[in-house]
Amino acid sequence: MDDNFENLKIMVIDDSKTIRRTAETLLKKVGCDVITATDGFDALAKIADTQPNIIFVDIMMPRLDGYQTCALIKNNSAFKKTPVIMLSSKDGLFDKAKGRIVGSDQYLTKPFSKDELLNTIRQYVPQTER
Repeated sequence: MDDNFENLKIMVIDDSKTIRRTAETLLKKVGCDVITATDGFDALAKIADTQPNIIFVDIMMPRLDGYQTCALIKNNSAFKKTPVIMLSSKDGLFDKAKGRIVGSDQYLTKPFSKDELLNTIRQYVPQTER
């Protein structure tokens, strides 16, 4: 399957430089416009200006964690329908349930592969846009 996600804006919020860089590299190779943020506050400052199509947010971050960030995004009427995918190295049932409670659309366990990342995006992008 040859994906072309041209003009798709993806935000990656993670305090790990490695995760941000890895995701950014993989996503840019398939044509995505990538916006990165180091934590929830950084993301919230950028989100209105960049209008991402999909947001990946790490759960364990300083200052404003992923659950709080997701809840703030989903409580904003402008971004209520924007898919938010939680990222975490924890894959427990409680973590996934808590993510759903705050409005996340999906949960991706770190470390993730290129295929896992792209398959997650495919679920939110209509076939006609690829």
